Amino acid sequence: MKLTPQQIEFFNREGWLFLPELFSQEEVDYLAREAVSIYDADRPEVWREKSGAPRTAFAAHLYNEAFGVLGAHPRMIEPVEQIFGEKVYMHQYKINAKSAFTGDVWQWHQDYGTWKRDDGMPLPRAMNIAIFLDEVMPINGPLMLVPKSQHAGDLKASHDLETTSYPLWTLDEETVTRLVKEGGIVAPTGKAGGMLMFHGNLVHGSAGNITPYPRKIVYLTLNAVSNYIRTPTRPDYIAHRDFTPIQTVEDDALLRLARAHRQAAE
Repeated sequence: MKLTPQQIEFFNREGWLFLPELFSQEEVDYLAREAVSIYDADRPEVWREKSGAPRTAFAAHLYNEAFGVLGAHPRMIEPVEQIFGEKVYMHQYKINAKSAFTGDVWQWHQDYGTWKRDDGMPLPRAMNIAIFLDEVMPINGPLMLVPKSQHAGDLKASHDLETTSYPLWTLDEETVTRLVKEGGIVAPTGKAGGMLMFHGNLVHGSAGNITPYPRKIVYLTLNAVSNYIRTPTRPDYIAHRDFTPIQTVEDDALLRLARAHRQAAE
């Protein structure tokens, strides 16, 4: 799995890249079923909205076989290694729910702001990879990105502990307005199986979901091994302390596992 020179140039300029339907329907159907079973579990890694609906499930790769395979899949790992020019490890792994009718907002923020302040990450040499487990539409709370905003660097942020059930280092309205005037807003949408990658300093957020359509997305935060975190303050299921370089699985590993589980259930 290699990005073309044109894709790399687009990513470096705009700060994001979307690869539609990178995973098959059979693969994402299996992952979606496994995600629901995780959300139903009573585990400290599963965080919920104030309504009780699931908001995010952390570290699923450590206790679920399907997401463990996904976390080492070459379709995601190799493009990031190509961008960074070195091996990566798993800094964070989460499955964001954005449940039908009750999915809450994610405020405007930069991910590196949190990784630096809460985890002691030296540089923005980590990247989020997002895999759509449901169709992401303009109406069900898609991720909104501010193109080129990564070039603004690490921006001043405030620690929001009240707006939602998830603490976040958020940006003020004046800063977001300025950056949007410069770069606009895009909201990548597509069928389940699409993959979005974006720079750690890219400004982004998402509105709530009041539709009947859920929007489950898996986020892998892949960090360059040399950029390992120095002073973590969050639980290790949120900010991992295992800096071992990821060894990728075979490209068909997830598909074989999905078919094995289907056959076992028949």
